Order: sequence, then structure tokens, then C-alpha cells
Amino acid sequence: MSSSDNPDTVTDRGLFGGSSSNKDEDKKKEEEGGGGFIEKVKDFIHDIGEKIEEAVGFGKPSADVSGIHVPHIGLHRADLVIDVLIKNPNPVPIPLVDIDYLIDSDGRKLVAGLIPDAGTIHAHGEETVKIPISISFDDIKDTYGDIKPGSIIPYLVRVVLLVDVPVFGRIKIPLQKAGKIPVPYKPDVDVDKIKFHHFSFEETTATIHLSLENKNDFDLGLNLLQYEMWLGDDSVVNAELTDSTKIDKQGITKMQIPFKFRPKDLGSAVWDMIRGRGTGYTIKGKIDVDTPFGNMKLPIDKVGGTTKLKKDDDDDDDDEI
Repeated sequence: MSSSDNPDTVTDRGLFGGSSSNKDEDKKKEEEGGGGFIEKVKDFIHDIGEKIEEAVGFGKPSADVSGIHVPHIGLHRADLVIDVLIKNPNPVPIPLVDIDYLIDSDGRKLVAGLIPDAGTIHAHGEETVKIPISISFDDIKDTYGDIKPGSIIPYLVRVVLLVDVPVFGRIKIPLQKAGKIPVPYKPDVDVDKIKFHHFSFEETTATIHLSLENKNDFDLGLNLLQYEMWLGDDSVVNAELTDSTKIDKQGITKMQIPFKFRPKDLGSAVWDMIRGRGTGYTIKGKIDVDTPFGNMKLPIDKVGGTTKLKKDDDDDDDDEI
């Protein structure tokens, strides 16, 4: 009798080795049996979770970016405060484990950070969580050469809240909100001329004809101009102007500022100017302006300018700068 006719040989192969078709069928049965059992366990746990949730009143919290404020913006940085409103429907307080934030502009990261242990949301309550963020304009200009001073750039705030909720465990709540922010440029200041009206050694009255150039892509509402001006090495005026005026974006505003000085107390640069010669001047100060993005205080300075003193009857067309 051949080996193929021996039933014991077939039986031994099936017990210890088995055919590939038998193995596949057995494996399939095991998977089906195991999968069915696991699914039943999952369903059971899910049902228990739903029953606990219904009985105790647990639920997932919700959140929204309710506002973005700019308490400070200047030449070098902007301070933002992001308000996130979080609502907790649960009967117990839930901890806010982490706040992860990122601000980018067209895919370019401006600032990012992580705030750990950010507080607790009261049971059946809501809290406004404030996220303070500072954006450095110096870093932005150094990192991205295509972002120019004076421009307005879009930004996107991305916030991920990590909260620990009973029954659900730790969950992430992603949020985002878009906006725009300027990269301020300080105005250019020039003294076009100084025109005097009354001259004496004890007191001379004159008017500074000043130009302020706004190099930003947004208007400036001037509230205050504080300045000091030197002719040569002599300080001739230190004052402030509170007249309100508008400086259009990429525009120039002319201003006339009256002042008094005592020529006898000053040096040769003033006397050169009185004799009709050009003299060097320096002007430094700051302006307080309103913008579409909030109030700003921007520096002004001009070193090494040249101006002439003009009389009332001089022709303005000849004025030198």
C-alpha cells in the first residue's frame, strides 16, 4: 500500500503540520471569534460610558476664540491678548492641562509657545482664558526679508487646548482665528525752514515749518508731538504740540510750530543762520497717534539736516532744505 493510501499519514499531517487551506480556515475562525469578542467588549464599555454620561451628566467642553486685543503696539513689538471662552457642561471642575499656540503669516511662523497648567474650568460654568503673546517686529524683519516695515500682514492664530474630562479622558480642542497686524515704520521728519517774525538779542519769535512723512500703509491720527530741536550744538526749542491732524498713509503733512529763543545765549550756528547761511539741525522726539490697530507712540528723529532762517518778506519758493 502506498503512503497516499495510508489514512494514518494524512491524520498525522493534519494534527501537527496541516494543509495550508486548513490553516487559513482555522486562522479565519480564530480572528472572527476573537474580533467578535473584542467588539462585544468595546460595545459593552461604550454602553457603560453612555449610561454613566447620562446618569451623571458628563459631556465634552466647548471653546471659542472670543476676541483678540492689542493693548500695546510700537515700533519694535506688539502685545496681543487672545480671549478663549471655554464652557464646561460637567458637574465637576476640569483642569486645563496645556495651551499650545502658534501665530503664523502665510505659513511663516511669527511666534509659538506652550502654557502648562493653565487653570481650572468650574463645574457647569464658563471661563474666559486670556493668552498673552508678544510679537517682535525686529525678529520678523530679521527672519523674513520680504516683510517690509510699514506693511500690513495677515496672521492666523492657532490654539490647541488640552483638557482632562472624566469618562472621556484627555481631549484636544483646536481653535483658530484670522486677523491683520501692521509692522510699523517711524515717520520721517524734516525742517523745511525756520521763519522769524521779530528779532532781538533778548528774544526772537519764529516759526518752524515741519514736514512729517508717513511711510506706513495705514493712516496716522496725530494726537501729540513732543520734540526738541538743536541748531548746531544749541538746543533752541523743547516743546509739544497737541493739535490733532491726520497723516494719510504714504503721505506728507506740513506743520507750522511757533517758538521763541534768545540769540544771545546761543552759539555760532544760530548766528550763521541769522546771517543767511545754512546751518545743521537735529530734531528728536515722539508722536502719539491713533491707528486702525490701536494707539501707537512712535519716535521721530532727524540728525544732520540743513535749514535756513527766512524773514517774513522772503520768497518761500527759494527755501532751502
